[in-house]
Amino acid sequence: MTSVAATTVDLAVIGSGGAAMAAAIHARQRGATVVLVEQATLGGTCVNIGCVPSKTLLAAAGLRHSALTNPFLGVATSAGAVDFGALVEQKDELVARLRQHKYADVASGYGFEVRVGHARFRDADTLLVNGEALLARAYLIATGAQPTVPELPGLSEVEFLTSTTAMELPELPQSLVVIGGGYVGVEQAQLFAHLGISVTMVGRLAPRAEPELASRLHKVFAEDGITVVTDRAACIEPNGAGAVVVTETGQRLAAQRLLVAVGRTARTAELNLHAAGIKTDDHGFVVVDAEQRTSNPRVFAAGDVSGAPQFVYVAAAAGKVAATNALGGSDRLDYTGLPAVIFTRPQLACAGLTEAVALQQGHRCQCRLLDLADLPRALVSRDTRGAIKLVADADTGQVLGVHALADGAGEMMLAATYAIKAGFTVDDLADTWAPYLTMAEGLRLVAGLFRNQMPTSCCA
Repeated sequence: MTSVAATTVDLAVIGSGGAAMAAAIHARQRGATVVLVEQATLGGTCVNIGCVPSKTLLAAAGLRHSALTNPFLGVATSAGAVDFGALVEQKDELVARLRQHKYADVASGYGFEVRVGHARFRDADTLLVNGEALLARAYLIATGAQPTVPELPGLSEVEFLTSTTAMELPELPQSLVVIGGGYVGVEQAQLFAHLGISVTMVGRLAPRAEPELASRLHKVFAEDGITVVTDRAACIEPNGAGAVVVTETGQRLAAQRLLVAVGRTARTAELNLHAAGIKTDDHGFVVVDAEQRTSNPRVFAAGDVSGAPQFVYVAAAAGKVAATNALGGSDRLDYTGLPAVIFTRPQLACAGLTEAVALQQGHRCQCRLLDLADLPRALVSRDTRGAIKLVADADTGQVLGVHALADGAGEMMLAATYAIKAGFTVDDLADTWAPYLTMAEGLRLVAGLFRNQMPTSCCA
């Protein structure tokens, strides 16, 4: 029997992050009634514990590092001690302000309720919120993901950090070992290294990046004083108040604190998905079709919880698609030219396919690599660490992927995405206007290498 307190709405959304907010906004624009259910902090991962806090701390750390590594003679710069507690307070103020303006105020403006409570499915048609039924014509799971805690012997015996807790420390440790070389691991490793502490990273650095760029980033880390151990952690041993990471080859890496960054796991444990007939994959992510629909036709899922690429802009786009289809539409995501950025210094960014993926998809590939020593912007900035790689179809010349390790590489990726989505060839890109002394000019220059790999004049 349904509770008399049951509420009927058009769309009930579990979560309040990027996917949830985009879905709610889109549904309200179509005149639908919406309720969001959030058991923790409004805003989800990005604004609270992900993109926003990490990037503001990275900006601060990068500014300090730039002062210490200033390449210009005659302009003296220096950097003093770091008050990490003050940085964390400033970060928290920014997070709180954005959470209010971009989430709470937006919900009020669009007129949808954010209900605080614990959500779980009673059956295929009923969602319970704090034990009371919330009936909806359709449901959306947008609960996101959380840091994975690996089954690593000895890990439970030490007080380890995740990316969340590392950014809440009251003060800096003297040393840090980071397990994991993915985007979270490399950003966190360089963040703390640029704040002046000794950092060791265990794992393959940027494993999904083009190898020509990953190897250059490895050199950057070495210059930053970060020790990269390309090995796997086998076990953890307590070491007083710190920890020792023992690798598979027997190396022993000691530090005051240990940070684990080996991926993210879907946040679904308390939803009782089985009762609703909702399937998950072997890694616990909710299985969805091309229209974001789960194995229960009334329930949709979007964002990190669905195993999609873990970017807030993907979550938002998927949330909009899910809302459209939950309200009777038929829409799908198009991942063509999808960009990604790792906010190291220099940034590691990409759009579209890697060379390996392009080959797997049956393309005959041609690639060109432009070293930043051949890019005027990098020369005048006196920072030639990095390169730009362009992946093209050898038969048609169509641009398939753009990859860059460069200062401001992320800013280049919107143009790269436009080029890929529009079906540009390398000739189209080489013949497109590019302002001189910009990093984006590198797109035109690397495309020009498909015609001629001889040196060029500054603007030729």
